[in-house]
Amino acid sequence: MSAIDVMTPSKLKPVPMSQPVELSPKPSLIGLTREEMGAALKEKGVADKQIKMRVSQLWNWIYVRGVSDFDAMANVSKDMREMLKTHFTIARPEIVEEQVSNDGTRKWLLRFPPRGAGRPVEVETVYIPEEGRGTLCISSQVGCSLTCSFCHTGTQRLVRNLTAEEILSQLLLARDRLGDFPDREAPQGTIMPAEGRKVSNIVMMGMGEPLYNFDSVKTALLIASDGDGLSLSKRRITLSTSGVVPEIYRTGDEIGVMLAISLHAVRDDLRDMLVPINKKYPLKELMDACRAYPGLSNARRITFEYVMLKGVNDSLEDAKGLIQLLKGIPAKINLIPFNPWPGTNYQCSDWEQIEKFADFINSAGYASPIRTPRGRDILAACGQLKSESERMRKTERLAFEAMMIANHGED
Repeated sequence: MSAIDVMTPSKLKPVPMSQPVELSPKPSLIGLTREEMGAALKEKGVADKQIKMRVSQLWNWIYVRGVSDFDAMANVSKDMREMLKTHFTIARPEIVEEQVSNDGTRKWLLRFPPRGAGRPVEVETVYIPEEGRGTLCISSQVGCSLTCSFCHTGTQRLVRNLTAEEILSQLLLARDRLGDFPDREAPQGTIMPAEGRKVSNIVMMGMGEPLYNFDSVKTALLIASDGDGLSLSKRRITLSTSGVVPEIYRTGDEIGVMLAISLHAVRDDLRDMLVPINKKYPLKELMDACRAYPGLSNARRITFEYVMLKGVNDSLEDAKGLIQLLKGIPAKINLIPFNPWPGTNYQCSDWEQIEKFADFINSAGYASPIRTPRGRDILAACGQLKSESERMRKTERLAFEAMMIANHGED
């Protein structure tokens, strides 16, 4: 099964959720480094000689066993559990809505506390099962500060950054819901990889620009890849950026995960219009940062996302320019058929032209899969993410998101 084969509206199965629980004002232990967790315990009176042992216990229960209730920590004394319950939380975020398709694609709408935003905030997390892997798309911000002209998400203002806890909580919740922790079972009928982890890959491709929230993303991804906890290989974690060049260098040096670039144009004048961050970090600087990314090889490539816009960036001259631009960079190019939204001036490239473009790229030695779901005609007349007057129908939005995140990271 391919992750790009997503759904038609008739396949959508809304899942009724339980009554939301009151959000706890207590600080969470999720998302703290070991040092921060130790300091938090010390502040609450845990003896210095116990700190290392207690942190190790908590780390195992939270990230290996996946518990969300201190009372489940069987080897922690009752007094310690009572202290933890009084001062901290490890609860999951509230699930406002869960959607499930017949092919196994799932989307959760999650609610987090205000934390300076003035009101609770909501983000989406998407899970796509594929043959041999399960990919989770995680958000890093509420809203987006970028204004890419082809993407209507950019019209949603940035509300706030997510904390490391909120980023990690998306992964923990998905593993909860999929039965991906020890002694857990998946909901009946759940579609997932036949062997191994249910969530084997994660991509930072949800709402927001991850590198504009670098510190929280770094903390969350280092915890996600910690060998004594969630233990995801860094080769199975992909961070997608529109091109925040200084933080690309920092990502390679300080995080070391796989990299994806939202490229979409091979000339500065065009990319300035499509991806305005290019005015600050033009293509030469972006490509220099990509070439310098540590550990690149044919087995460890950078993924370049390229949305196909009719008469804008889809000519064979553009394809030639793309090959020239990426010269010397181990790369894979994801070609994404544009999904129009109400009010946009762009159209999707003709399918024949997309195939010609892909063939040209392939013949030059680059993998260039075309990302599109079944029933693509359903998407053509509806909003990409939302419009001022209407939101995209949930099935269509889920299909588009699935198309965007498929097949990132190592198998």
